[in-house]
Amino acid sequence: MSLTKKCVAEFIGTMLLVVFGCGVAVATGCAGNDGIVATALAFGLVIVAMAYSIGNISGCHINPAVSVAMLINKKMSAKECLWYIVSQVLGAIVGALIVALLFGSFENLGGNAVQAGVEAAYGEGPALLIGLIAEIVLTFAFVLAVLGVTAKTDNKTVTGIVIGLSLTLVHLLGIRLTGTSVNPARSIGPALLQMIGGDFTAISQIWIFIVGPVAGAVAAAFLYRYLEGRKQKMAQGNAEKTEGTEAETPAEQ
Repeated sequence: MSLTKKCVAEFIGTMLLVVFGCGVAVATGCAGNDGIVATALAFGLVIVAMAYSIGNISGCHINPAVSVAMLINKKMSAKECLWYIVSQVLGAIVGALIVALLFGSFENLGGNAVQAGVEAAYGEGPALLIGLIAEIVLTFAFVLAVLGVTAKTDNKTVTGIVIGLSLTLVHLLGIRLTGTSVNPARSIGPALLQMIGGDFTAISQIWIFIVGPVAGAVAAAFLYRYLEGRKQKMAQGNAEKTEGTEAETPAEQ
């Protein structure tokens, strides 16, 4: 598959992630438990839909953090990773524009920010650090699940479901903390367009939703490389022992 087609798929996938995920967040206001569950499910379900529609074209990263993890695990080249990220960010911007047009306002497009409850508990300054930690932990868990389920081709039939449920899970916890990003592109798109509506909160905190997800993804990628490397060494050692035993058997007889 050509890089151009892969980038188009990533653009479309990220655009639809923002349209449906952030769109539901705007529609429900994430008010109460019902709004939180609906938003979490929207993000998870759109990932499932995209995984089974564009997964065979681009791998359905639709998230710069996932692309960085794949780069570290040598699943893609640096050039591919760069163009994936550009496509994802552009897709998120267009997705946020669509949300703005649907709801007739640029004031609230589902942009990420440290939530009021966290600020009330820690104060404005420390709350930003808590938000950063939350994004690192949430992304670490999500990307680790992505790396694990995509490692075996035998998992192909359930890959989209596992990734979608994992994204739903991190949203259920993260919405009350940061609105849940775990995806720099998903945060950049709405933050940029919300400035048009006069809301600068999301863009002023955008560093949290770039640094946090990337750091979490890098940690997950290196941990998975370490765990997978040990597994391969153990399998190789067992194979060598088996070969050695088979080689010794005729001599013993």
